[in-house]
Amino acid sequence: MLFQIYGENAGYQLLGWLLVFAGLIVVNELSRRTKKGGIFFFLLLPAGLTVYFISIYVGAAMGAEWALNNPTYVHMNSWFHYAKLYAATAGCIGFMMLKYKWGIAKNDWFKVFPFAIVAINILIAVGSDFESGIRGALALAETGDRWWLSSENVWLYGGWWNWVNGIAGILNIFCMTGWWGIYTSKKQQDMLWPDMTFLYIIAYDLWNFEYTYNNLPTHAWYCGLALLLAPTFANALWNKGGWIQNRANTLALWCMFAQVFPLFQDASVFSTLPILYTDGVMDAAVRPTSADPTMQGVIAILALAANVIVLAIIIKRSLEQKKNPYKNEIFTDQRDFQLAMARAENN
Repeated sequence: MLFQIYGENAGYQLLGWLLVFAGLIVVNELSRRTKKGGIFFFLLLPAGLTVYFISIYVGAAMGAEWALNNPTYVHMNSWFHYAKLYAATAGCIGFMMLKYKWGIAKNDWFKVFPFAIVAINILIAVGSDFESGIRGALALAETGDRWWLSSENVWLYGGWWNWVNGIAGILNIFCMTGWWGIYTSKKQQDMLWPDMTFLYIIAYDLWNFEYTYNNLPTHAWYCGLALLLAPTFANALWNKGGWIQNRANTLALWCMFAQVFPLFQDASVFSTLPILYTDGVMDAAVRPTSADPTMQGVIAILALAANVIVLAIIIKRSLEQKKNPYKNEIFTDQRDFQLAMARAENN
């Protein structure tokens, strides 16, 4: 088992997961199908939230109680959350530019943007993984265990699994092929990346889940499982080739929700902890007495293995086809690729 789903709140935890999973799918559909939907969710809404965030920090700097006690200020103040929110939103905007051919996105060189923004997002997470690994090592030297308290008052358990998963994340960047193979679906609902097939999606999902499990453990039930499975589900059933757009959209929308309503995950009947916390609770005021990092290690190894295998397949195919896998598409014989291209040509 990965999470503590039992007791009187188990029903709420499962309901919360279903609500997040279904909600992300619905909002993604609303945001991707029309220009108005995309403009509202990825331009107007982030602009309004930026004003809100700045107001909170200005108020906190002035000592205002309403700001100092604001859940966003108390629970979501790390550099990572803001970096992730705005990097994901930038990706959504860039993807809209590509599918609607706005401005500089009309130029062929702009097709490399999806690779660049995804790589940036991955590196942000890799940096956070390495940070936790370092802090865990420092805590071990100082206190005899690996627990360290984040700026958001969450006890994290840093260890070798952070380093292994960070390496998997770096490899995942090199598993993105066909950088210039970016298309628009005929109805202009989606930016398509056909060479990003199920192989990459599996490797990415394993790596990213482990990232959340390591570094956002109190949120991983939602931002790990529900958030990752929503775009994968859509890509598998009705949106072939649009996975990376689905991923960016759902990530940005989830970050906005979590940044404004952090108590949904942190202090409600929907809160769900991983098995790491063998004390059964996560109380910032009390240092945990023990930990069970078994699954952190297992998933880190699986993530690294998956990315090594996918990268090996890419190297093998590129040699056989005598192609540069980044300048050219190498999965053209795969069903995923062909279905995505059919969408570019027919719908």
